Amino acid sequence: MPLDYATLDSLRTHHPAWRLLNSPHAPLVASFLQRVFVAPNVRVISAADLSEMLEDELYVLRQQLGDSSFPKRAIEYLNDWAAADKAWLRKFYLPNSDDAQFDLTPATERAIAWLSSLSERSFVGTESRLLTLFDLLTQMREGSEIDPSKRVSELHKKRDEIDAEISRVLSGDLGLLDDTALKDRFQQFMQIARDLLTDFREVEHNFRRLDRRVRERITLWEGSKGALLEEIMGERDAIADSDQGKSFRAFWDFLMSSRRQEELTSLLEHVLSLAPIAELKPDARTRRVHYDWLEAGEHTQRTVAQLSQQLRRFLDDQAWLENRRIMDILRSVEAQALVIRQTPPTTQSHSAFMHLPELAAAIELPLERPLYTPSIKTVISQSLLQVGDSDLDASALYQHAVVDRALLSQHIRQALQVEAQTSLQQLIQQHPLQHGLTELIAYLQLGSDAFQTVVDEETIDTINWKMKSPDGIEHHKTAQLPRIIFVR
Repeated sequence: MPLDYATLDSLRTHHPAWRLLNSPHAPLVASFLQRVFVAPNVRVISAADLSEMLEDELYVLRQQLGDSSFPKRAIEYLNDWAAADKAWLRKFYLPNSDDAQFDLTPATERAIAWLSSLSERSFVGTESRLLTLFDLLTQMREGSEIDPSKRVSELHKKRDEIDAEISRVLSGDLGLLDDTALKDRFQQFMQIARDLLTDFREVEHNFRRLDRRVRERITLWEGSKGALLEEIMGERDAIADSDQGKSFRAFWDFLMSSRRQEELTSLLEHVLSLAPIAELKPDARTRRVHYDWLEAGEHTQRTVAQLSQQLRRFLDDQAWLENRRIMDILRSVEAQALVIRQTPPTTQSHSAFMHLPELAAAIELPLERPLYTPSIKTVISQSLLQVGDSDLDASALYQHAVVDRALLSQHIRQALQVEAQTSLQQLIQQHPLQHGLTELIAYLQLGSDAFQTVVDEETIDTINWKMKSPDGIEHHKTAQLPRIIFVR
């Protein structure tokens, strides 16, 4: 893209990222969205939860800057950031739900990433990037070579280099990387890992934009329905066969391999245990960055499947055949709405529009009201009271163990706020069992009733706790069970 004056002036006026950087509220928007969306790799947050978090943020800022610094309510700021003239957030509704959801737009995430790059870096590596460039050029050359003799020659050359390296290692010359080279490569790995998470949101945005273009075409279509279906299905195939679709599918197939996941886990554990890497104090989420890739990729896959399902329902337009007049009126309204979206009404023409509040029907069926039921009077029999045993030991009534399930749920939610998943063994290590096996069973019940869990049958966890017998002697108890993982 040429960076001439006209292009840059158009970007400054229309691009959401540039508008964000030019906004007087940019520090609030960028810092808040980076903390709640980018840092924990969260894709979707409900309007109620996001509004509550922003209200807490605004309260702190008002204490520091004064009550007049941010006068509006949190939900008003969120709706303003999601408006079409800003497009820093995407506001939408899930199927069969009236609760609004918010997601970060790719332009906003790109602006936040650019702001992060402005801070000074204590170490700037160049060697690893140069080697990466050479590797990419080598892969392109070898992947496009059609002469078999040259391909075989390159393979023989690689084999000779590997044999020479094996000889050096056997002779004691290991050729280890120094601390600078390790830091250089780790810094490049972290940059590519963050960029990959950003790319997922942009891929999802591109799919949504294509889906909207298809819906617009359906709205304005005047031909036969068979021709419309043929054209739309052709576009869907074009998505899968596009460069972006092929690259995403290859990445997803590679990452879904259990062998590759185990290999990535082993490599990350080894690299993060190195002393030069530990000096950089990497983020705690680095150890599970490949699971963040999986979560982001799965969210993109679910979005594409959901768009396809909605499109099928959109095409299943039996009412178009049963009541042609109603469908014509609705489509004329949709067509006018698309025109108005490109040219929103000005202040002079504002009188031609009417704002409608959100409506909800309050349905009360008379027959659903219960009839009057006379209360039954309790008849107390005239029986003599018998004197009980005064020597009965009542201490057993006070030894009954009561497990606070609300407190256990709070422990699980606090752990899932920090990480996307946590095991039952990690929870009990942080919060030791107070009531022994009864409390352990309560955790298992919460895993099946209130939270989403995954059971790893191949891994056995050992859980220990201490209990006191009635005579005051402390006993150590142990339970072994398959690994139970609580996930968001």
